[in-house]
Amino acid sequence: MTERTGGWRAPILQHFSAASAAAGRLTIVSDPDALLTEPGVVERLGESGFELIGFGDPVAFRYAYETRFRQHWDRGEATHLVVVIRTSHSDLRQVPHDLLQDARENGRVLSFSLVHLFPMLAPNIVAELDPQHFDALAKALAKVAPGSLGTNATRDFILRHVFEIAPELIKQPADLLRVLLRRHYRSRIIPPSLDERFVELLRQDPVWQSWPLDRIVPDRDAFLAFLSERWPHFLIAKGLDVVPGREPAAPSILGPGVLPFDHDDVRVYMDNLFADGILEPTPAVRPIADDRWFGVGIADSPASSLESRFRHLLEELGTTIPKADEATHEQWQEFSLRWGTWVRLRWQTEPNRDATSEAEAEALALAVQAAFSTWLLRRFAPMSSLPYLPRPVLGHHVPHYLAHHLGQPGTERIALLVIDGMAIDQWHILRDSLDGLRVEEHAIFSWIPTLTQIGRQAIFSGRIPLEFAASIDGTHREQKHWSSFWQDRGLGERVVRYLKPQGHKESFQSLADGILGAADDNMVRVIGAVIGMIDQSMHQVGLGTPGLHGLVEVWSRTKQLAGLVDALLQRGFAVFVTADHGNVFGRGFGKPDVGLTAEQRGERAHIFRNQDFRSNTMPHFPSAIAWPQIGLPQDYFPLIAPYGACFMPVGTESVSHGGIALEEVMVPFVRVAEKR
Repeated sequence: MTERTGGWRAPILQHFSAASAAAGRLTIVSDPDALLTEPGVVERLGESGFELIGFGDPVAFRYAYETRFRQHWDRGEATHLVVVIRTSHSDLRQVPHDLLQDARENGRVLSFSLVHLFPMLAPNIVAELDPQHFDALAKALAKVAPGSLGTNATRDFILRHVFEIAPELIKQPADLLRVLLRRHYRSRIIPPSLDERFVELLRQDPVWQSWPLDRIVPDRDAFLAFLSERWPHFLIAKGLDVVPGREPAAPSILGPGVLPFDHDDVRVYMDNLFADGILEPTPAVRPIADDRWFGVGIADSPASSLESRFRHLLEELGTTIPKADEATHEQWQEFSLRWGTWVRLRWQTEPNRDATSEAEAEALALAVQAAFSTWLLRRFAPMSSLPYLPRPVLGHHVPHYLAHHLGQPGTERIALLVIDGMAIDQWHILRDSLDGLRVEEHAIFSWIPTLTQIGRQAIFSGRIPLEFAASIDGTHREQKHWSSFWQDRGLGERVVRYLKPQGHKESFQSLADGILGAADDNMVRVIGAVIGMIDQSMHQVGLGTPGLHGLVEVWSRTKQLAGLVDALLQRGFAVFVTADHGNVFGRGFGKPDVGLTAEQRGERAHIFRNQDFRSNTMPHFPSAIAWPQIGLPQDYFPLIAPYGACFMPVGTESVSHGGIALEEVMVPFVRVAEKR
């Protein structure tokens, strides 16, 4: 029995055999803890012939039900639908009566909850966990069998067996640094109540009384600042010379002045923090030319050069590519942020790179793209049912996430800036212009195919592409989508604004003025805006990705984006930045002669409205990918160019989008705030 069919999933999956799928066409499930939307469960249900649909918006549900299922049933086709309602069993009356009656007649009204799956643990604490941790939790329970645990005992059990944190074993500064580095380097989310319990247990040992645990345990930015402030003092303590006039200030975050950065368990993380650009090398001490490890953290030392960082990440990333057959979406989200750093370094250092080094870089890129595309084809469908908390995963999750936080302290007003076409490597360029601000960055998946009209409408509507099928060919409905989303959540039209991207001949300043004009209206609580600088440049620039990077570098140096963000913060807005899709370089491998048979003829993707038309084209492009209709309308058939290629005449080159390369699919989702 595999992990995905056994463990905590087994009590759920036993109700969804292939025989059950054949016996009835409809199951309705009360799932208040979102257990059925966990990717492993979704994948296993799909293999057994079940398809999930969430019951939320009644209009959207009825449309999906009629177009995706009712028509199949009327034609006598075997399709088994699982309607998931994320409330208690008593609220099933919200489901349309005809469906509920059908399911009841066949004994297919079910209910699942964490209380039944993990009866030995306090359910309110287990509910705080992301489902990705349930496998580790189930394994630990099977191995340890702790008996019935109360609230604090449950927290202690989860800290130890899920997050591998044993407070009683943390005796020395290096022990604590190792735990916090492992957690914050990966931006790992730990529920607040577990952080509080961890700090409470540490405080019982006098050695930690002077440490700012309340700040550096839960807050990644505070922890990184804590390290950064102490790094030059560590170097000076090792005897390195201070650069006159650049003496480091005393740390602003209280705690020990010098940390054991050279401890083996700490040093390995410090290497990566500097190589990844998460920490900046200090200019406070004189550069060193030798190979001592801490040179990576000293400005102008050979070890901290762009080329050295490029080589370090080349080796590091090559050994950490998520496995195509078993990786989680969280692993790809984490990997993509490091990938963006490396891609930027790759093109920054390209002019000085020899043929051997460039061949190594290309080999790594091919290996990553092969693993990612294989993984996407298998795992993208289950992701469409994931919840939007604790963080968005797909583009359509973004407004739901914002709506969840609107009105909470610090998010009384929200501004969403969608930078059209911004790849995650280009975000790393723009991030440099936001110095002095607090940046909390994550990565999300764009909808596939990665076309503007799909990605942007998903973000502004909060819906999957199938649900905006009537406008899927353009972006003209974005303002209506955005307004409708917020009106459905009780916000009047007067308090919501949408600003379309500037025209090709308009300056960025004209768009910024429009955004700030909306922000100056005290009635406005939510702003959504599209910034077109990168996408407009992408389709005009020459010299491939380096040329586009050059234009983004120029824009970054103007500080225009930073100025807009800062102005919004001063007006009381919580500012979020994301993109509808990224972009990638490709060379033409032929242009299909499809005439009127293709609805859209892009450089990285062709869209057909008839499956036969796509099938007739595919033999001419055997390496192209027939992307499945995941979340797409019934008459929407994408044909996607492979990595490194585009549907253009042989010999031509382009930076474009529409495909499934990592740089096209993974985009940043960022909150920018003032420093604490």
